[in-house]
Amino acid sequence: MSEQNIASILESIEEIYRNHRRHDVTSTITTLIIDGISSHSTLLDSYVVLYAAFVSSLHKIIGVEFAAYFLQNVVQQYERHLLTLLSDEEPEIVEEKPIPEDKGKEASNLIVLLSELYNFQVISCVLVFDVIRALLNRDVQEFQVELLLKIVRNSGQQLRTDDPLALKDIIQIVQSKLDGQEGSLSSRTRFMLETLNNLKNNKTKRLGAQNQGGDAVERMKKFLTGLSKKRHVLAHEPLRVTLDDLHSAETKGKWWLVGAAWGGDPLVDRQQENAQTAASTNAPTQNGDALASNALLKLAKKHGMNTDIRRSIFVVLMSSDDYVDACERLSQLKLTEVQQREIVRVVLHCCGNEKAYNPYYALVCQHLCSLSHSYKITLQYCLWDFLRDLGESNAGGAEVIKSLQEGGDDFEVKSISSTRIKNMAKAYAWWIAKDSITLAVLKPIDFTVLKSQTKSFLRQLFIHLFLSSQSTSPLPGMDTSSSRNRASIEDIFIAASRLQTVSLGLVFFLSKGLSLDKADDVDPNVIKLVKWGVEIAIDTLRTGLDIVPDL
Repeated sequence: MSEQNIASILESIEEIYRNHRRHDVTSTITTLIIDGISSHSTLLDSYVVLYAAFVSSLHKIIGVEFAAYFLQNVVQQYERHLLTLLSDEEPEIVEEKPIPEDKGKEASNLIVLLSELYNFQVISCVLVFDVIRALLNRDVQEFQVELLLKIVRNSGQQLRTDDPLALKDIIQIVQSKLDGQEGSLSSRTRFMLETLNNLKNNKTKRLGAQNQGGDAVERMKKFLTGLSKKRHVLAHEPLRVTLDDLHSAETKGKWWLVGAAWGGDPLVDRQQENAQTAASTNAPTQNGDALASNALLKLAKKHGMNTDIRRSIFVVLMSSDDYVDACERLSQLKLTEVQQREIVRVVLHCCGNEKAYNPYYALVCQHLCSLSHSYKITLQYCLWDFLRDLGESNAGGAEVIKSLQEGGDDFEVKSISSTRIKNMAKAYAWWIAKDSITLAVLKPIDFTVLKSQTKSFLRQLFIHLFLSSQSTSPLPGMDTSSSRNRASIEDIFIAASRLQTVSLGLVFFLSKGLSLDKADDVDPNVIKLVKWGVEIAIDTLRTGLDIVPDL
């Protein structure tokens, strides 16, 4: 790759993305670039600049998922090499000599890459300052001085422009670390202090133009500006992610995926349990994939997946890394529009049969609904099927029965457990709150003559609907104790107010069937939130219908 052919290479990479799994392409490109930058010897800055511009281009064209995955791996590799330097560095007085060559320049090259990613607006100054603070956590040694100089020379002026107060704090930390050592400081350390002071006082020229990659940075910035004018770009803002966000990605969710960052990731817990089980049984690694696939196929048959399409969908759902990976793999099954209905049915079947609610399934369907309206229609029909299983024989009507006859036999549910009712209620509450479907799906229900199971389902549905309307996390009850967003509830119920029968039924049910008190096994903050939401919902419905207050 060079400056002359980077545009044609970008087009080729786009073609590869269209024909292969995005995660596979992203991981392969990431590995190739990081391996190339993690050289044992010092690389030319112009070489690193070229690859940083290439990453920035993919960030714009492919989307935030690529840049976030790449950044996660770059920081991991940088910290691994930095830890090696820290363990090898002796704590004695720093001598005035460069780092021995046998220690390698991997960390130095990677920190230049991070600086250039910042210059090209892939990351924000927040992460750069976090990296600098991490370097200053220990006594300042010679290799730390070299890494700090790399950042300051490449991105110092931009850091001063973006956050001068943070830069001032960093300079104070450096000075406090080196107080009392004036006589023993190396020439490189003294030069770093002088450079930092000049930067703080704005007495230097643009530092990026002083290094060997300065001209290359300017040329690549022009290229990226032209790219935004010629092509449709998906990412505009730099990633405002901190070092803590990167460190906690495995425990608190992948921060770059919308809806995937929450406390206690059930997917990670499941993967850890599977890993421990595999280690305890000493299963051969060569046949691991085949054994896992066979086990999933057997599990699919056990769950009543009686067609190849359903079994394929089930295996994809159970073996995907996250909901984005699952949706990408489902799209590669090349299903027809009729066959795609099976995806929603399998998702709902798996969601209902989990012992504890798993938001993974809700995120899969939410993503699918954002891609095609047909998934929303299937969710509506599946809800009507579920309501008939609860005893509402009129739910759905003739059109749904006809659709079922054309589509074949559906899942047979002999009895509805309380766990299944709760899981389905939480999932549908999330989809309604996030506009995947609307409250109009409840139009077949006669709220005045509900079966007992239906009352329980609707009660759970509306409780979690109010919770989901106030939360960005798909886990019910997260961060809702102090949130009060009236507009989100009004938007949900305005859609229902257009249908008079639905509006009247909702007003009746919310007034009579959703009373909560301290006797319920519900958090007091949730009770307050639900009562507040009920008042807004009823006011919205009455306003939409112009209903008299004493209805």
